[in-house]
Parts: sequence; structure tokens; C-alpha cells
Amino acid sequence: MSGSDVAYPACLETTERLRDGTEIQLRPLKPEDEPLLEDLAAHMTPEDLRLRFFAAMHGLGHTLAWRLSHIDYDRAMALAALKDGAALGVTRFFAEAAPHSEAGSRAEFAVAVRSDWKGRGLGYLLMTRLIAVAREWRIGELSGQVLAENHRMLQMCRELGFSTKADPSDARLVQVRKVLADEPPAPSA
Repeated sequence: MSGSDVAYPACLETTERLRDGTEIQLRPLKPEDEPLLEDLAAHMTPEDLRLRFFAAMHGLGHTLAWRLSHIDYDRAMALAALKDGAALGVTRFFAEAAPHSEAGSRAEFAVAVRSDWKGRGLGYLLMTRLIAVAREWRIGELSGQVLAENHRMLQMCRELGFSTKADPSDARLVQVRKVLADEPPAPSA
């Protein structure tokens, strides 16, 4: 668990349905999910990988997959959407400070969905669940960076209540931000 004393949060394991009725499992990532992340990336187009990681990539590689699958649950959360043992998407946040002890901390988020599962509401579902966990953890703000050309991601962020503004230091990027401190926690099913 990357040095964390916090146990695996099994309470976050759920079964959900997409808009089309497809049943999927949502659960926190585990260290042994490294191969699932490599497979997820293998099912993403080079363009989708570039939009997620802001660089040309052909898969994750062992080092990055290892780092992304070892979660310090004291400061971070990563939720995977699974169907028939395959990862369909992952969303995560990493908090600046241990959120359980400091209300109002900020966290940066990211999300990735397999290219063949885009357009089915999976990214929206993953982000909705991640926002609910962030509220439960008393995180005050979620933020991220999105390539300005990633219109689908920017649209989803707007629909989820994120504000958007051009990054003053990089015209290719848009900063997205959602203040959670003023919103009541949503029940996590």
C-alpha cells in the first residue's frame, strides 16, 4: 500500500449499472491490479492515451503501471470499473494533505476509460463516485488539468459542476475545479 497504514477500503466496493443497463463492479485499486492497468491502457487508442497523459504513449509500461496501482489510501483514492475481470476505466485523486485529518484539503484528479467503452456514461459514473468519496473524506476542492482539445472531458467536467479556465502558463491546458466544501455530501450507495 505504498507505506500507508490505512487498510484497503472494502466499503467502497459496489455494483453499478451504466445508462444502457450494463452491470459493472466499482472498487478501489489494489497493488495486484497492475496487469489490469496495463490491459486498460492496451485497450486505449494512442490518441486517448495522449489526451489522458499529455504525451504520446504506447501503453503504460511496468514502472508507471506499478506506481498507479500502489495507492496510499491515507492521501489518495483510485476506483476501478471492472467487467468480467477486465478494467474498463479508472479514476483517482491525490490530496495535498492527509484529507481525513484536515478538512478542506485540495486534491488533484484524473480519469481514464477504455476507448471501446467511451460514450456509455462510464467516465461520468466514475467521476460521480470519486466526488462522493472526496466529500466523505472532507476534501474541499477537486482540481485537474485537461487538454483544451479534449472537448468530451471538458463537457463532462462542466456537467459535473467544475469551473473551467484557461491555464495562464500553458495555452494547451484548461484548469478545471470543483469546490466541494460548500456542498452537502451525497450518499454513497
